Amino acid sequence: MLGDDLHAIEDTCVVYLLVDHTTRSAVAIDAGSGQWLDHLASYGADRVTDVLVTHHHRDQVEGLPRLAAGGTRIWVPENEADLIADVGRHWQQRRVVNNYDLHTDRFSLLEPVPIAGVMKDYSSSRIGHVDIRTLPSPGHTPGSVTYLVDGYAFTGDLLHSPGKVWSAAALQWSYVGMQGAAMTMASLMQLLDHQPRALLPSHGSPMTDPAEAVRRTCDALGELVTVRMGNPTGLLDKLEDPYVELSPHLLMNRTSESRSYVLLSDSGTALLIDYGYDLTTDIPTGGGRHTVRPWLPSLRALQRDYGIERAEVAIPTHYHDDHVAAFNLMRDVHGTEVWASAPVAHVLENPTHYDLPCLWYEPIPCAQHIADGTGVRWREYEIDLHALPGHTLYASAIGFEVDGRRVLATGDQQTGSWVPGESAEIPNFQYANAFSADDYVASAALYQRLRPELMISGHWDPRTVSQDYLDELSRLGDEVARVHRSVFLPEDPVFTGAVRITPYRVSAVDGRPFEVRVSCLGAQLVVPPGWDCEQADEHTFVVVPHVDQPVRRARIAAAVTRNSRYLGQLAEALVDVRLS
Repeated sequence: MLGDDLHAIEDTCVVYLLVDHTTRSAVAIDAGSGQWLDHLASYGADRVTDVLVTHHHRDQVEGLPRLAAGGTRIWVPENEADLIADVGRHWQQRRVVNNYDLHTDRFSLLEPVPIAGVMKDYSSSRIGHVDIRTLPSPGHTPGSVTYLVDGYAFTGDLLHSPGKVWSAAALQWSYVGMQGAAMTMASLMQLLDHQPRALLPSHGSPMTDPAEAVRRTCDALGELVTVRMGNPTGLLDKLEDPYVELSPHLLMNRTSESRSYVLLSDSGTALLIDYGYDLTTDIPTGGGRHTVRPWLPSLRALQRDYGIERAEVAIPTHYHDDHVAAFNLMRDVHGTEVWASAPVAHVLENPTHYDLPCLWYEPIPCAQHIADGTGVRWREYEIDLHALPGHTLYASAIGFEVDGRRVLATGDQQTGSWVPGESAEIPNFQYANAFSADDYVASAALYQRLRPELMISGHWDPRTVSQDYLDELSRLGDEVARVHRSVFLPEDPVFTGAVRITPYRVSAVDGRPFEVRVSCLGAQLVVPPGWDCEQADEHTFVVVPHVDQPVRRARIAAAVTRNSRYLGQLAEALVDVRLS
C-alpha cells in the first residue's frame, strides 16, 4: 500500500489502484491478469470505473476482457489503440517471414477489446475521480505513455529501478538499432521537467528520488548504446540544445528527421517549416501506425531559450511523413495552424486519394490553401510558395526574407554537397513520387529567377548560394532531362502516373454506391464479379459493391484503350467493404 487511496497490487505487472473511498470506486493503472479483481473489496472498492493502459503488452492488458465485461471503461494510449481495439487486424497483417522489424508487437492481446477512448499525448483530462496528465514516453514501446496523478508518475515499463530496465528485447526496434534504449533516455529526461515526487513502474518498486533514478538509468543505457552502436547517440545533448541559429530570427532543428526550421517573430510566436519525427534515432520506414511516434520535445526549448509562447503556423515543403508527422499533434497541443500550397494541402487532407510513398496515416487539415506562385503574410514576414517538382510532384519551395537575407526552403530536392570543380549535387528523384524528366530543369529555372542567398533543406546543411552553384543546378537539370530521354520511351503508361483512379483507397458499405474518377478518357472500370458499375460521365464511375461478408482491399481497375489499341488495366484502386 502506498497510501489509503493508492495501492500497488502485484500481478503479471504491478497494477496501481486509485480508490475513492466516498463512492467505493477505483481507477486502475494497467490491468495485469485481472485476478486482483477477486480481492477488490479488500482495497476499499466495490467497482473499477476506469482503467488506464500505459502500453499494449499482454502482461499489462490480459485482464481487460474481464474488466470490460464488468462495465469498466478502458482508456489506451492513442498511438496503440489499434493494438487493443483492432488487434485482430494486426495479427492478420503482422509479418512473420523475412522479418526485420523487431518491435515487440507480438506481445499483444490475442483478441480485440472495446475501448472507451484514447489518452492523447500532452493532454490533461479527468477520468473517473482522477485528474490525469498524459505524457509520451517512447522507449519500451514506441507508443508507451506515462500518467501523472497528484505528482506520482506511473511510468509503465520505462524503467524498473535505478539503473535498470525491465526488458532488453523491447529496446531494439530494428534489426541493427537500439532505438528503444535511446528513446527511453530522452523520455526519462523530459519526465523530470514535471518534477514528479515518485516514479511508480509496472515492474519494480517505487522510486522516491526520481532525479537519481533517471541519472543512473540514463548512464547505464548510454553505456549499452555505446557497446552496441560503437558510439554514444548524443541524443541527450540534442534534447537540451536542439537548435542551431542560422541568424537571429531563423533556427534549424538538429534533432529531427527531417530537419525543421523555425522562423521567429518579435511577437513571441513562431512559424515552423516542416516538422516530422522530432528527437529521433532514425527515420521510421513504414509499418503499422503503432511503430511511429511523433512527439514535441524540441518545442520546450523554444520557450526556454527564445521566449516563444506558441508555434503559431507550420508550413510543409512537401507531404512526406518525415516532414509532417507531428502537424496534427502540434495543432491539438498548441493550436498550430497548417498552411500549405494547394497541391500539397490536397494530399495532406486526402491521403486515401493517392498511391504515393511516405503518406501520413491520417488526414492533416490545412487552415490555408495557398496557390503556387503566390504569397501570404505571417506576422512581419512575407512568405512565398512556388511549385517545386523533382523530388515529388507535390512540393513547394518556400521563400522569405529574414535578417536581411533571402532564404529558400527546398525540402529534399537535392542531396550531397557541391564543391566547385570537384562534385555535384545529386538530384533526389523517386519515380513513384510522380517524377517527370524536365522537373529539375524547372526547379533550376526557379532558383535562377528567385536568386536566394541561403538555401535550407530537409537532411543536409544549409548552403550559401553563389551564381556558380545556380549554374551548376541548371547544368544538372539539363543532364537529368537528357539522360531520361535517352533511355526511356516518351510515354511510360504505368509508372508516370498518367492513369489514376481517385480515390485510391475506398471505404464502402455493401449495397451502397460510391464514386471514383479515372484520370484518362476512354477507360472502362473493371469491378469484382457481382458488383454493379455505371459510367456517370467521361471520368466518373458509380460502383455498388455486393458482398456476403466484410471484404478488405477488393480490387477495381481502369482498363485503357488508346488509339484503338488495348493497353490493359493500367491503374487500380483498393476497396474495403463492410456490411453496414
